[in-house]
Amino acid sequence: MIRGWRDIWRWSVLLPAAVLAVPVLVIFASIGYPQPDVWLHLRQTVLADYVINSLLLAGGTGIGALLMGTSTAWIISQYQFIGRRYLRWLLLLPLAMPAYIIAYTYTGMLDFAGPLQTILREQFGWRYGDYWFPEVRSLGGAILMLSLVLYPYVYMLARTAFLEQSASLFEASRTLGFTPRQHFWKVALPLARPAILTGTALAMMEAFADYGTVQYFGVTTFTTGIFRTWFGMGNQVAAAQLAALLTSFVLLLLVLERWSRRKIRYYYQGQHRHSHARRPVNLAHQLLLLTLCLMPVLLGFIVPAIQLISWALTNYQVTLNHEFGVLVWNSFTLAAMAAVISVLLALLFAYGKRLRRDVMVQVPVRIAALGYAVPGTVIAIGVMLPLAWVDGRIDLLAEQWFGVRTGLIFSGTLFALLLAYSVRFLAVSLHSVEAGLERIKPSMDNAARSLGYKPLHVLQKIHLPLLRTSVLTALLLVFVDVLKELPATLILRPFNFNTLAVRTYELASDERLADAALPALAIVLVSLLPVIVLARSVDSSIKGKP
Repeated sequence: MIRGWRDIWRWSVLLPAAVLAVPVLVIFASIGYPQPDVWLHLRQTVLADYVINSLLLAGGTGIGALLMGTSTAWIISQYQFIGRRYLRWLLLLPLAMPAYIIAYTYTGMLDFAGPLQTILREQFGWRYGDYWFPEVRSLGGAILMLSLVLYPYVYMLARTAFLEQSASLFEASRTLGFTPRQHFWKVALPLARPAILTGTALAMMEAFADYGTVQYFGVTTFTTGIFRTWFGMGNQVAAAQLAALLTSFVLLLLVLERWSRRKIRYYYQGQHRHSHARRPVNLAHQLLLLTLCLMPVLLGFIVPAIQLISWALTNYQVTLNHEFGVLVWNSFTLAAMAAVISVLLALLFAYGKRLRRDVMVQVPVRIAALGYAVPGTVIAIGVMLPLAWVDGRIDLLAEQWFGVRTGLIFSGTLFALLLAYSVRFLAVSLHSVEAGLERIKPSMDNAARSLGYKPLHVLQKIHLPLLRTSVLTALLLVFVDVLKELPATLILRPFNFNTLAVRTYELASDERLADAALPALAIVLVSLLPVIVLARSVDSSIKGKP
């Protein structure tokens, strides 16, 4: 009987995992359908720009996020200064600011007609061409925007790694004559390297996946090229092949990140936690450290948030209307449905792995969870192609057998969007649920089974009550990720169906930045919720914090 149940759980995991793996497999399967004319045209015109700009964007963003995240994490964890207690969680706030929104905001502030250049011209009597001002709509501007909102990935992991290092390591390095600076470079940084590399890789993957920022800034990357090939040239197969090339870069990044720390084996969790007091500094150094930590928060969240609020208050009588209510309803309903589906799948997969610890379950789940590493544009194309094929076959059979046309049943509905979101954000919910399940001792399962409980009843009556916090966290994180998702929604949304993210993009693309402020501000305000959850989880994971 137990074996039968296990087989049921195994197949209940295999089937949905196979469905979720289809979009990525379809993308790579497109390579088998050569498009020589299109690729010749791309190679002669824009392909080099796609590759170079994408690599520069991801590399520059990784470097920027690494420098800001590591430096602020070290300062917060090692020094006592004014405002440190608040900055330790304020530094996470830029995560609530989507990259495309901060790009629109800074463009409105820094463009020729923006307030900053206008004030400069009025104060100094300058005219167009009399002075030089950095161009925000550029590759460098895109790198800066993405770095400002993605450095918290590095900061979170690096801060935890620094604070978990043993106090005896610092004392030992001092007895060897190391200065605090030498201790950082020769001891603390190498120990934190795995965490820092993981955070940097996450920031680079987000940069590869970005569409809204680079499209608005006019930077040609793989994501903009995929849109142009799909909608401009009307070639779905060539767009899928470009998506496969982009996905190869992302997967190569993951492989390099793993390879770079293949021989790293640092064990310090069993030692006493970092307990020596943070180093006090004089007032001048305190102000310097405060400024260094405050700058990323100011530039990455506070300044753009103030500008959005200013625009929203100026235009709320125009933008706060029935259409805005529809946008909010569409966005929240879609995000809620996607979050529930994603968490249900995560519960199914995580519990299935707990019951069946063999490769037939472990491997498919890991493959299905790879979707988070794949850009939303790629997922959208991988979902659209097979669903369009299925719709075509159904329509053809219905016309032949019944003389009716069915139209778009799957590819033109919310089903396609929800499938794409499930593929894209399964890893987010799965990570949270698996972390919760790992804290439940297997002996509890065995005790319940000895009382006659079947696996499904064990999940319902024992695990779910204990997983309440993990499930709520997963629901919240996926909800906000879906709310912010732009490229997949742009491609797959049904006709005449808009969300806050899409409407913000449309208004900003039409240079109606003030009108775009209210939907953008709604996204930012809701996105603060998971940032608060993350801040609390980071602090609670560090024992002995002040």
